[in-house]
Parts: sequence; C-alpha cells; structure tokens
Amino acid sequence: MDNNYEKYLESFDRISDKGANFLGLKPLPSSLCVEKCANELLELMFPGRCEGAAGQSFQDIIINQLNTVKWTLSNLIFLSFNHECDTTCENAHTSRKKTDKALEILFEELPAIRKKIKEDAEAGFNNDPAATNLHEVILSYPYIKALTIYRVAHSLFNANVPILPRMLTEWAHKETGIDIHPGAEIGDYFFIDHGTGVVIGQTTVIGNNVKIYQGVTLGALSFPKDSSGNIIKGAKRHPTLEDNVTIYANATILGDVTIGKDCIIGSSVWIKEDVPESTMVLLQEPKTNHREIKKMSI
Repeated sequence: MDNNYEKYLESFDRISDKGANFLGLKPLPSSLCVEKCANELLELMFPGRCEGAAGQSFQDIIINQLNTVKWTLSNLIFLSFNHECDTTCENAHTSRKKTDKALEILFEELPAIRKKIKEDAEAGFNNDPAATNLHEVILSYPYIKALTIYRVAHSLFNANVPILPRMLTEWAHKETGIDIHPGAEIGDYFFIDHGTGVVIGQTTVIGNNVKIYQGVTLGALSFPKDSSGNIIKGAKRHPTLEDNVTIYANATILGDVTIGKDCIIGSSVWIKEDVPESTMVLLQEPKTNHREIKKMSI
C-alpha cells in the first residue's frame, strides 16, 4: 500500500480500534437525505411550491405528502437517536420508541406550525412595499424557507432529537444565508427582510410582530465557564426581543439582554445592555465630506 494512503488511514481512530467514525454500525443521517427531507417539508407546508401532483384531489395530495414526510423523518430521527445509544439509551428498540414519540409530538404540532408560517408570510407581504402578492413572498423570499425549516426543527429540538434539528437548520443556512439555531424561541408574525447574514443564537427569545433586516446578529457576548474552565452549555446567553421590535441592517446585539417592546434599533449599532421599551437606538449622525473631483488633462 502507498505510504500516503497508510498515513491517511492512520488518521482515523477506527483503524486503531479507538472508536467508530461516520461509517460504521450506527450511521448518522446523511446530508443528502436531510436535504431531501427539507424539500419535502417545504412541499408539505406549501403544496405545489416544489412540484405539482397532477390528477389527484387536494386531500390526496396532502395525505400522500404527510406520509412521505413521516416516513422520511422517521428514518432520520431513528438514525439520530440510535447513534447516541452507546451513551444515552439501551438499544435500537429504545431508539424506535423515542422516534415514535418525537414524530407524535411533531405531527400534533404541525397545524400550529403551518399557521405560524402562514403568518410569517403575511408579515413579509404587509411589511415590504416591494412584495406584489403573497405567492411572491412564499416562492422567492429566503426567510420563508429558513423559517419553515426552523419551525419544524424547533419542534424536534424540543423533543430532544439529537443531531437532526441542527442539520436541518444548517441546510437552510446554506440555502438562504440565514442562520437560526433550532433552539431559539421565535414568536408569531416574524419577518426577516433580505436576510443575508442574519444570525440568531440558540437561547435567543423573540416575541410577536418582530422585524429584522440583513446582517443582524443576535449573538453571545461571552461563554460562561465552570471551575475547570469548560464552557457551561445551556445557559441563557443570547438576547430577548419583546413584541413589536424592529432591528435594522447590521445591528449587533450580544448577550443575555432584553430589547423592550416597541423599540427601534438602528443600523450598525452594537448593543450589550438592556434597552427599555419604546426606545430608538441610533448611531450619531456621521459627517460627510464633499469635494470636487478634478479631471486631469491629457
């Protein structure tokens, strides 16, 4: 065997029996299957968005799509749970029970999830003068794709499904440029205008009727550590936005701070402390310098 091949093989723990990598007896969900699942979810929420189904009644189309999504998610959720068996469950039977429970929770929540996504689409149409109709928003605005996947992934995240919720939202991140952690709490009638570069961290809480623009970061200021110097996971470390908040492009809000209801946060500001309700936060107006451009003679 070529020496370079041997060196590369040695980089895998599995070769020296130290543990399994992605290929093994307990495979993880594949990226291609996650992508397929995400598109099936979009089709379920907005039938005909991805593809048409000629010759069937609307009821049959929806039932068939529900079955497709259930079958696809069932496999992915099972792989996610089963991969964790070495540390958190006893066997594949336990993983199947957890999968069935997570699916039961999600399908109970699907009507409410779809209602929220419809309201998100209406928020885009009502808040963007460039939108000519609701179909345009649903078919072309990236935030609809990002929020559809986020709202399903959030249900799975709350049902303690490992791995898959993050894979779904990272697929949406790749597709739209909008990075929403599935653990974030987002209320009703949410609109992200343009969307590119938006980051919404895991412990962010967003109220109702909130609007944000491109480049907004709702992030963590620092990561608290325990006495051993390890990062403490699960602590509230991202902002809370109360109802009716608007945040303009490239604003950065960091840490466990609260932006009170009815606030307006201007472009490019940096916020690390609470903002009381009904407050407008703006950068000081910059001075501009105008000078004549002198043309050089040839």
